[in-house]
Amino acid sequence: MMRCLLLIWVSVLSSAVFAEPAADLEALRGYYESRFSAVPIEAHKDGVYAIDEQAREQWLELEEFPPYELAVDDGAELFGAPFENGKSYTDCFGEAGVKHKFPYFDEGAEAVVTLETAINACRASHGEETLAYDSEEMASLVSYMAFESRGNVVALKEPSTAAELAAYESGKRFYQSRRGQLNFACSSCHVQLVGNRLRAEVLSASVGHVTHWPVYRLKWQEMGILHRRFQECNSQVGAEPFDLQSEPYRNLEYFLTYMSTGLEWNGPASRK
Repeated sequence: MMRCLLLIWVSVLSSAVFAEPAADLEALRGYYESRFSAVPIEAHKDGVYAIDEQAREQWLELEEFPPYELAVDDGAELFGAPFENGKSYTDCFGEAGVKHKFPYFDEGAEAVVTLETAINACRASHGEETLAYDSEEMASLVSYMAFESRGNVVALKEPSTAAELAAYESGKRFYQSRRGQLNFACSSCHVQLVGNRLRAEVLSASVGHVTHWPVYRLKWQEMGILHRRFQECNSQVGAEPFDLQSEPYRNLEYFLTYMSTGLEWNGPASRK
């Protein structure tokens, strides 16, 4: 049964014509529901800790004194600090707790807008220099805004216009395309091999991949945004990473976010 669901999902994903995003979502969730029958889809908001009980216990202990707290505090100060013109991030976003509303497709710009690109657009509109996407300041801002978004659900509407569907399909193609010396796709690990162990790590489901970012990774010893993880994954399979917030990564985030539609936002988080 599970193999049949996997074949259905791969068939839907590999279709040459535009599939209905809702059909993609139903097929992928159906596969995970069969693969992990004791795990509710909603539980995948915790990533690998939804399916790795031993690792979950260690993670819950770490969450008692989470290493991202300092970044959240720093981000709160940054968010409230006025720009040179007296305005602030509030003038752009209204409130801090909006992470669950990103990314979205901007029809005017004909591009996917992530929270990180929106932060820099806000700064530029008020005469401030933009932030490097790998900077501590950017990670802290997004950490605070993610923390303030907790308890909301991922709210990406189904792509429907031609431009939205083109961005969605671009992200889906990225997800399924094999690359690098290992000839791996995102789906190789997180659909076909999900739940198995790769070296010392259990491979997580793609549903819920976006819900807990940014993340303090113990191996990084600092906060990092989702696209940094995309880069790391590309490097690990021997492929050349794209730039942070490049179009391929923004489209990939768009696709993965739709796959997590309706899940609770619970970032920022800590991971190995």
